[in-house]
Amino acid sequence: MTRNILIIEDNRSIGELVGMHMTDLGMHPMLYERGDAGLERFLQGGIDLVILDLMLPGMDGLSLCREIRARPGYVPVLMLTAKSTELDRVLGLEMGADDYLTKPFSVAELTARVKALFRRVDAMAAESTNEAGHEESRELVAAGLRIDPASRRVFVHDHEVALTAREFDLLWFFASHPGRVFSRAQLLDKVWGYHHEGYEHTVNTHINRLRGKIEQDPARSEFIETVWGVGYRFRD
Repeated sequence: MTRNILIIEDNRSIGELVGMHMTDLGMHPMLYERGDAGLERFLQGGIDLVILDLMLPGMDGLSLCREIRARPGYVPVLMLTAKSTELDRVLGLEMGADDYLTKPFSVAELTARVKALFRRVDAMAAESTNEAGHEESRELVAAGLRIDPASRRVFVHDHEVALTAREFDLLWFFASHPGRVFSRAQLLDKVWGYHHEGYEHTVNTHINRLRGKIEQDPARSEFIETVWGVGYRFRD
């Protein structure tokens, strides 16, 4: 099955380059140069991945990402931007982007990120269906924390906590393997689907932000424990 890739990028040269490499991966790219036009196409349906620039005419990338996440169904979003500050990355992730790639980027890294996003989407689809083909509704519950994989909602002591797509995936992975220690490199491979030298700081940032949302006292972790010199684990 050919995957439909919606590319929203106001620099036509970059957009066409991205589209060419998506075609090389056997995918069908669609290029739009305005945010409002890209949203209109997204709302028509049939999109498997959105590759989105941050600075766009008509509607900026953050607002567009927020609109995409407000719609039913889950479509991964990869943000491309010339901005590289921590604030920009956090804003993009908070609006629901799954991953973030700063220009200029290598084609190899772009294609690796896209493949990783689809591996994660396929894994999520496989996990949500049991062997008989029925929807798997199993929730994970631990010490006041409740994780519903079907709706991708998280509750701490009966209060819902808003997580980004990647924060949810990270928490679900931890909670599915209680007591097991994972290094940053292993988490990048298992949750992000790729591992590039120097990207371990991404894991630290996400875990710190996740702790800030689910822990009553992030300094005394109730759920995600740091194993010094090794990595992290979900308390058994």
